[in-house]
Order: sequence, then C-alpha cells, then structure tokens
Amino acid sequence: MDNEYSGPRDLRIAILQSFEREPFHQILGPTKKRGGPAGMIIKDGFIAAQWGDLERVDMAFSVTKSYLSSIAGLALDQNLINDIKDKVDKYVWDGTFSGQHNGQIQWDHLLNQSSDWSGELFGIKDWADRPPHQGNIDDWKNRPLNTPGSVMEYNDVRVNLLAYSLLHIWREPLPKVLKRHIMDPIGTSTTWRWFGYDHAWVNVDGSKMQSVTGGGHSGGGVFVSTLDQARFGLLFARDGNWRGQQLISQKWIDMATQPSPAEQSYGYMWWLNQGSRKWPKVENEEIFYAAGFGGNFVVIDQKNDLVVVTRWLEPSKIGELMELVIQSL
Repeated sequence: MDNEYSGPRDLRIAILQSFEREPFHQILGPTKKRGGPAGMIIKDGFIAAQWGDLERVDMAFSVTKSYLSSIAGLALDQNLINDIKDKVDKYVWDGTFSGQHNGQIQWDHLLNQSSDWSGELFGIKDWADRPPHQGNIDDWKNRPLNTPGSVMEYNDVRVNLLAYSLLHIWREPLPKVLKRHIMDPIGTSTTWRWFGYDHAWVNVDGSKMQSVTGGGHSGGGVFVSTLDQARFGLLFARDGNWRGQQLISQKWIDMATQPSPAEQSYGYMWWLNQGSRKWPKVENEEIFYAAGFGGNFVVIDQKNDLVVVTRWLEPSKIGELMELVIQSL
C-alpha cells in the first residue's frame, strides 16, 4: 500500500526513534510488532469497504485515550462522579492532587488535557513527557505552571493520571469496566487487551490492581483488532445505543465531542474536525475521531452515518482519505 505508515514494523524501534528527545524515556509496558495496513468503512451500519487483516490484534496507541474517556463517561452516568467540573481531590485524596496548583484540577481538565498537573507518576515526571522543542532539562523542570483549564498540552503522564484517578472511584481494574459495560454488549471478540506499565500496580481495597495507560508510547495501552475498533466506533456513531440498549449516554457523547476552551480541535479525548486540526477539504465540523501513533484512526461522521477505521495509514493522509470517502457517497 502506497500510503502505509513509514515507521518500522517493529514498534519497539518505532517508539524509541519517535520519542528519543524525551529524557529518561524507556519502554515500560508490553509492545507488539505491527501488521500491515488494515481498515474498514461502515456506511449505514453495513461494511462498504475493507482491507488488510481485520482480525489481527495490534497496538492502538492513543486511540486508547478515547476508550479511557468512555470510562469517565460511564462513571458520570452512574454517579460515581457527581459533576465533571468537580475537583479531583474530592475523590482522590492520597496527595496526588494536593497543593495550591494541583488542588485546582477538575475532571474536565484531565479529560481535555489542560490540567498542567505537576508531579511524578509511576516514576515518570510530567515535564519529561513530550518536552518543548526549546530549552533543556533545567528549563523544563522549572517551567511556570499554567492555570488548569487554560492551556492544552498532549501529555501521557497526565492521561495516565486520569486512569489512576478513575481506578480509585471504580475500585476495580478499568479493563473489566470496559469489558462489562461496552465491549461485551457490542459483541467484540475475546482478543482485545488493555495494559499498563509493568510496575504500575496500586493497592485498592487490599487487592493489587494494575493502573492502565492511555497510550502506548512507553508501551501498554489497548491492543485490539480492526473489527473490534469498528464496533466501538459504531457505538459512538449511534449515540451510545446498541440494538436498543443505551450503553453510554448520549449526553456524555455530546459533552465529550464539544470543543475545549483551551483547544478548539479537542474534546474529552476525542479529536474534532475543527480549529487547528481541521481537514482542509472536509467541511463537516461535527466529525470526531480517535487518533493514535502510526496512523490508527477511528473516525465518526454521524451526519453521513459513517465510520472509518484505519490501521497503519501514514497519518498525514487521513484528511485526504476522508475527503475521498465523503465524495464517493
């Protein structure tokens, strides 16, 4: 395929090459060599096109963030979180959110990546993840902190902090929550997995539970087939309803796909076809999508009742692909 992701198929090499700027970066969780390009186009609930090995399980990288967002939505639906604008330290009181700065952080700040949480989680310092292109370690460590909610910064340490915080309120491993409330009801296979770092274990109610990651750039995250990704996407195209059963509320999906105050192109761990990330020739600004390293995309176009899933597509080509798909309708 001409537009296959250009990075190595050995993802350990691809990860280390892509994040070599990060001080202290290392692979801390499971990885897996990737397959070739694969994907599906679902129109009106039917498969309109498919390519590649649809059943192969591959790393999803930051597509995992949209799965994690769903765990937060389920928590809100079930009143485990009273209000998405509650401060997190009301729920997680172990010192993780202590202090004048971290104590201001709300759930929505973690979800739209504007928390600017400062600290260390599972041995990884927040400033060491995707540091600025200017400066050095001393500059990064001593940076001025942004008021929570004011600046969006893509940062896996803080995403993993959301997973850690949700583990505290669910009081059970998040993969079990996802399996019970979403993946089993939509009929996914038994092959998908969700991993954390090898050392990221937390004592919850006297039981050791792994705190999962929201991505894979240090290993871990969701490992899943194209077919199962498509089912997940179709659930969101149907406003959370699967064959008459409301698995996750439409209210949550509407909230999660609204532009954030700090970044018009980002909601609650879903990208939006707006703002700085808008695809130039795709006019529909209601499109939202999950995106992960290496050209992993799950695109939802509710207006056209369309779901597009890609694996290992050169990332810069997703806008062009969506333009061609929409033109063909």
